[in-house]
Amino acid sequence: MAWLGQLKRRLLGLSLGAPPVYEGTGGGRRALAWMPSNPGAVAALSLAQDELRAKSRDLVRRNAWAAAGIEAFVANAIGTGIKPQSMMQNQAIREAIHSLWWDWCEQADAAGLTDFYGLQALATRAMLEGGEALVRLRYRRTEDGLPVALQIQVLEAEHLPTTLNRDLPGGNVIRSGIEFDRLGRRVAYHLYRSHPNDGLLAPMSSSDGGGGLDTVRVDASEVIHLFRPLRPGQIRGEPWLTRALVKLNELDQYDDAELVRKKTAAMFAGFITRMAPEDNLMGESAADANGVALAGLEPGTLQILEPGEDIKFSAPADVGSSYAEFMRQQFRAVAAAMGITYEMLTGDLTQVNYSSIRAGLLEFRRRCEALQHGVIVHQLCRPIWRAWMDQAVLEGALDLPGYRKDRRACQAAKWIPQGWSWVDPQKEFNAMKLAIRAGLMSRSEAISGNGYDAEDVDREIAADNARADELGLVFDSDARHDQMPVPVPTDSQDVQPADTPDPADAPTDNQDPQP
Repeated sequence: MAWLGQLKRRLLGLSLGAPPVYEGTGGGRRALAWMPSNPGAVAALSLAQDELRAKSRDLVRRNAWAAAGIEAFVANAIGTGIKPQSMMQNQAIREAIHSLWWDWCEQADAAGLTDFYGLQALATRAMLEGGEALVRLRYRRTEDGLPVALQIQVLEAEHLPTTLNRDLPGGNVIRSGIEFDRLGRRVAYHLYRSHPNDGLLAPMSSSDGGGGLDTVRVDASEVIHLFRPLRPGQIRGEPWLTRALVKLNELDQYDDAELVRKKTAAMFAGFITRMAPEDNLMGESAADANGVALAGLEPGTLQILEPGEDIKFSAPADVGSSYAEFMRQQFRAVAAAMGITYEMLTGDLTQVNYSSIRAGLLEFRRRCEALQHGVIVHQLCRPIWRAWMDQAVLEGALDLPGYRKDRRACQAAKWIPQGWSWVDPQKEFNAMKLAIRAGLMSRSEAISGNGYDAEDVDREIAADNARADELGLVFDSDARHDQMPVPVPTDSQDVQPADTPDPADAPTDNQDPQP
């Protein structure tokens, strides 16, 4: 086996002073303090998740830049909501589904504070700030008077304990509060009844303090675990501020120190030295109880100093000229760690033009689209849509023939996020119009890209045109009026079409036709 170790050393370049094959494997002076660890996806977060979440929430509460970064992501990823469009072929059934869905959205929140699309923003904000969010499907009684007997409850990640790890007798295991079966499937979540950090202030806690920290087993079919998976095998999420926590905290302290230094530099004070301290200065006030007397200085005053007296003014150090560029560079690093643009983080648009800000927005919107469709739609929207439709059919609120036989086709839906607002809409819409005319894009796709349903838009256009025709209104936006009217022939004369030649002008056999 000695030859195996020798071969390994040669491959790594550790013999005879040769450089390593990979620079990162070297043990030189520059790498002496680099002691990396390599925990698994589950172990890494189980040991550090609580501290990361606490620091992330602390920064969002008191740091304006951290709060602005989270709000920018929520506003762009959710906005007014990611809305479903049923793919049912029958138009009447499709409209019935949409009508019932809009009625239910207003009462979807179990707390009654917002609608379904507000819950999307709430869950996404909880995921960004705390790394993950828990959404419970709360089934209600039919006598509660809801359009569909289902409501949504959003819980913070603290309800799922990271320290709960146990092997169960039946072969299931609990890891970080999540119960898995032998095949690795999630079968249940063990949740605290109330927020563990609320104590007696929690609505569900009792006066004797009991029951608040008790866990309840909730079937996995009733819980949606919303988080962004970054590693294979990951079971819990990490806060999105993780890589910017230290820099944001120290940058906040540095900016406070510069603010104090600026305030000190703005203070104006003079110090007079004299040979006889017992003599009074010109303009000196009477001494106070502590024996301190101050001399004032008014504009235009010529102060005559006695022999041996001297005056010196304070000159504290001002903020250096590199302050703005230093802060800008640090904010760029923070924005890169959070996955947003520098302009979104700071609101600073002094160094951008149309091309640069458009390129930055395109890159950011690619990240938003990946988050929208890969995480929010897949983990949050689709399970709620399926559970809602199951409950609506079960209680008879929806009549869908063949639902049991072809459930997948009945539940098919297209999720449409809010449309993007462009820097120069005219250029963007002209490009979209060219793509539609060239057959590279459909009108439905273009309308969906702006966050609207093509069928709703077409119905609104038809209704507007019919109302305008009824009232005799003509607008430039109506393309039908761009065409010239075709003359209508009367009974007393025949109108020859303009493109039909007159028979009298036809060439004879011995005459060549005119070109």
